[in-house]
Amino acid sequence: MRSVIMIFIAFLFSMSGLMAQNNTKAGVKKNQMHKIVFQMVSKDTADHNAMVRQLNNILKLSPGTKLEVVCHGPGLSFIHKDKSLVLNDLGALANQKVDFVACEFTMQQKNIKREQLLDQCRTVPGGILEIVGKQEKGWSYIKAGY
Repeated sequence: MRSVIMIFIAFLFSMSGLMAQNNTKAGVKKNQMHKIVFQMVSKDTADHNAMVRQLNNILKLSPGTKLEVVCHGPGLSFIHKDKSLVLNDLGALANQKVDFVACEFTMQQKNIKREQLLDQCRTVPGGILEIVGKQEKGWSYIKAGY
């Protein structure tokens, strides 16, 4: 009788573990809110396409996540109207509350005007300082591209 009770208890523990696994995908809860700032410094269109896919995947798995993409240096081409191959995708992502940010220092260096960038983006004096500020507020940092 005692061994039957022990088997039953072991069964209950294993079932609770399986139920917990079924409630999450890759350890992410749908109602969990993350705050992620991405640094885009690549002009490579493959990196731009990958960033769009990553943003969409995050929004699908964790819709409440706050997302920001800071573009500076060569990465400014990601949100440049004449250079970006993913501009329509970025507009759709911006409508889902993804924040796209351009570095004014890079804009000055490359003689890029605000009108040349994604309409929904905003600008900041320095891209690096924007990222650092987000990290100081508890945001997770991810470098986009290679």
